[in-house]
Amino acid sequence: MSDSPVLQIVDLRKSFGALSASDNVNLEINAGEIHAVIGPNGAGKTTLVAQICGQLRPDAGTIHFNGQDITAVPQEKRPALGLVRSFQITSIFPDFTALENVMMAVQLHSGHSFHFFADAGKEPTLTGPALDFLRVVGLEDAAGNAAYALSHGQQRRLELAMALALQPKMLVLDEPMAGMGTEETNHVIALLSQLKESVTMMLVEHDMDAVFALADRISVLVYGQIIATGSPDEIRNNAKVREAYLGDESLADA
Repeated sequence: MSDSPVLQIVDLRKSFGALSASDNVNLEINAGEIHAVIGPNGAGKTTLVAQICGQLRPDAGTIHFNGQDITAVPQEKRPALGLVRSFQITSIFPDFTALENVMMAVQLHSGHSFHFFADAGKEPTLTGPALDFLRVVGLEDAAGNAAYALSHGQQRRLELAMALALQPKMLVLDEPMAGMGTEETNHVIALLSQLKESVTMMLVEHDMDAVFALADRISVLVYGQIIATGSPDEIRNNAKVREAYLGDESLADA
């Protein structure tokens, strides 16, 4: 793991009326790590992700990605810089096959507009890479299946394949375990563990078992403020974190 930050957030502030959703947030995510951001509902996690990915402009502060100030960079231009968001709301094309979904992501990364003709599935510059990404997430056998026919967990893995096809430098994983059963959750945990050597990840997740299984470092967000950052053991044993969010019992069991 490198000590150089891929993402650096300095004094980020965002308010909605009297509500401070981001209150002088400072955060660094290093290359090669899985950095989890956790916190109770209403802590400001969604607002933070929206600012990082360009859906919201902060009121103050800066966001640097790979040394570049991206605070004012439009949302649609951030994936081309290597900053890619995935999950929370599945964004697949349900009537397309799994292969076609990933082909579209490959096409987007190549800088071409979407042109799906009758013989597009035979285009090796699209199908080859798309099959490779499906293979990475364990969906090569479902390549010809319509996305709507896949299970919830398979759809999540398909969205991950699409995100990987954009060749991100950092993935923002927004509640990847949401709605999953134990078996599907364990499958995604194993998959993300395998991927951590090749891509930096910011993980926003409520499943504490998944967080403590995956994260190299954890930042705890409460009422728009990061109250602690540290290793899983440091967060597990942090009295301030226990009091503000996790509680003795949930933390001990994680």
